Amino acid sequence: MKNLYTCTREELKQFVISLHQPAFRANQIWEWLWKKNATSFYQMSNLPATLRSRLEQNFFIAELRISSVQQSSDGSRKYLFRFTDERAVEGVLIPSGDRVTACVSSQIGCPLQCRFCATGTMGFKRNLEFWEIYQQVAALNAESVQHYARPLSNIVYMGMGEPLLNYDNVAQSIALICSPDTFGMSPQRITVSTSGIIEGIKRWSEDTASTIYKVQLALSLHHADPIKRAELMPVTNSNRLFDLREALAQYNKQTHNRITIEYVLLAGVNDSIEDAQQLAAYCRRFPVKINLIEYNEVPLIPFRKSKPENMAAFKQFLESKNMVVNLRRSKGQDIAAACGQLANRQKQ
Repeated sequence: MKNLYTCTREELKQFVISLHQPAFRANQIWEWLWKKNATSFYQMSNLPATLRSRLEQNFFIAELRISSVQQSSDGSRKYLFRFTDERAVEGVLIPSGDRVTACVSSQIGCPLQCRFCATGTMGFKRNLEFWEIYQQVAALNAESVQHYARPLSNIVYMGMGEPLLNYDNVAQSIALICSPDTFGMSPQRITVSTSGIIEGIKRWSEDTASTIYKVQLALSLHHADPIKRAELMPVTNSNRLFDLREALAQYNKQTHNRITIEYVLLAGVNDSIEDAQQLAAYCRRFPVKINLIEYNEVPLIPFRKSKPENMAAFKQFLESKNMVVNLRRSKGQDIAAACGQLANRQKQ
């Protein structure tokens, strides 16, 4: 049997026509799957019973189930999602005022092994398919409506994995999320975070016909010195900082979008005024917004968060260079749901 999520509208149309059903039934099936998020054919109540039976004989609906949930004292909620093959990822709901942001994963585990990130300790299992990414969003949207009485306002691809190493599935999931047939979300409310995959950024810059072209780009930089960054993020060895800067400048030229720089402040590692000077110099080629992030400490990983006075001095220096800077306090730290803490360690 074929996974219904892999079927195009045209394939569904040909299937229903082969059963001597009117072609509009394909649109009804599509709506049940992608807009109403049906998990069984018998939920598709406006289809004839005979058609539902034939669908069940020929297709299956890939399952996503919520395996466990953790509630943070700050209102955030972390979910362990399990797929048909029993692999799992984590996703997070983050409420803030009248907004709710969903943090979704693009891979199971991560191949990049950034030294300060818990996800890197998992190793890499596989890429998520576009429908698995979409399923996370659909599930988190339903949970947002239930627990916060409002749908998702924003989506960030900042969970497990490197999105640009799964470019096609990420792009396809974004196209679905922004489709008027599903959530109809503006791509401006979606952010994709990358550790700096140069070929992915170049492709993004050139992918003008794709919805991903219009979404926001965030770069996890964390150090502007190539040797020190390579120690923190081995991806730097194959994606050199100089070449990355050129790709970012070209991205800005093509899209006219300001780039968000994410910079986790690690005590004694990247939080000195000299480090701030290097960061400011690196960002001269293109307009940026800099998010300074308080490090979320992880067991068995030997990094510590920067002292408040060092964070303040770092921020003040950047602002003295007329840079837009935010100091971001991560939510969900008490349930290991904050930036860099996702590692599938929930009780299942």
